[in-house]
Amino acid sequence: MTHHFNDLVVRFASRTRWQDLPEVVRHQSRRCLLDALGAMIAGMETPVGAIMTEMALEQYPGDQASILVKNRRASLVGAVLANGFAGNALDIDDGYRMTKGHPGACVLPVVLTAAEAAGASGEDLLTALVIGYELGTRAGRIRHATYAAYHSSGSWGAVAGAAAGGRLMGLSPEALRHAMGTAEYHAPIAPMMKGIDTPSMGKDSIGWGAMVAMNAILLARKGFTGIEPLFDDTPERSWMESLGDQWEILQLYFKPYAACRWGQPAVAGALQIARERHLKPTEIQRIRVRTFAAAARLPMGHPANTEEAQYSLAFPVAAALLDGEVGPRQVLPPRLHDPELLALLDRVSVESAPEFDAEFPAKAPAEVTVETLDGRQYSSGRIEALWEPPDTLPSDAELEEKFLWLTSPVIGEDAARKLADQIWAAERWTDIRPIIEGARAAA
Repeated sequence: MTHHFNDLVVRFASRTRWQDLPEVVRHQSRRCLLDALGAMIAGMETPVGAIMTEMALEQYPGDQASILVKNRRASLVGAVLANGFAGNALDIDDGYRMTKGHPGACVLPVVLTAAEAAGASGEDLLTALVIGYELGTRAGRIRHATYAAYHSSGSWGAVAGAAAGGRLMGLSPEALRHAMGTAEYHAPIAPMMKGIDTPSMGKDSIGWGAMVAMNAILLARKGFTGIEPLFDDTPERSWMESLGDQWEILQLYFKPYAACRWGQPAVAGALQIARERHLKPTEIQRIRVRTFAAAARLPMGHPANTEEAQYSLAFPVAAALLDGEVGPRQVLPPRLHDPELLALLDRVSVESAPEFDAEFPAKAPAEVTVETLDGRQYSSGRIEALWEPPDTLPSDAELEEKFLWLTSPVIGEDAARKLADQIWAAERWTDIRPIIEGARAAA
């Protein structure tokens, strides 16, 4: 290899300081912390959140780090495992279009635990978060370009988590390199489309990838050696040459709904028609969705659990038409088994549209047509998911509203508002106690 991009990555991860970051990137880091943390806090209330908390306490016990919301402590590995599965449990966390995955949920669990263990400041936390996003977005592109199969976020997110967390825990540049290589070597190489065809709690392998990242950091600290990380494998030099100049953290999308991103254009289209036409579910005879092939593969049957509800296309469309939102309440029992909702779901049909498929993954379009019982037809036209760069990104106020919507039922409205206010000034924190103490479940 002659690129030596791994040298560049190690320097970037080791030397980047808060003062080096453009103000727009600093502000985006606060937005990302707010959004990813909100998803994690709400995700703790899901069935998989409960299972992985139990798993951490039973199999990875200790007193080294906090499991958010639960006010329990575990080993570093245990805390990352539980927080990591919660981060993506509702599938309402940020994403990066060109990796078809979720950098924030991969990086934040490792960064939180490492920051708590190291007594890091808020400034340190936010800087590490930026490092994780910048390396995760690039690692994901390289992973997908060098493997024939489409692998889940944990397969590349583990590398990003190891870099960001290793930086916080004071690894030397050499140890940081070994941590990233070890994380890559042991990361979950999960076949993502099998996870679409058969939704499970494994989701995007994010929780497992985060645990691998923390293990890799701890191993590297003891002198464990790893392979050369994947950055030198890049087929496109510009992806790596842009590191530190082109900030991919600014190219994220955010998610207004607790559903697979591939289904969100259809949700947006259905809501648009419902708002414009004020249709009642009893008026609707049929809902037709045209979308790209990967989205058309999302299962269509009645969901048996939260994961099947999220990885459905028909369920969130029906839920949106009935409730005007798709959030934790819709994808958790008992609402996901509601007979009226399932009856509307049965009226949804999906077909693959070649013209939309040609735009994917750079764009993810859909078109929704609603037919009424009296023969009227209403179409959304071509529509993309909301909160997509560069044109429809949410304002700070919209992201905060989403944070309060997700977290208030878990930690209480006053605590949620206080935590949101603190996050906007996180660089002033002397440590991350505002998160650890502020994210505890309401009594």
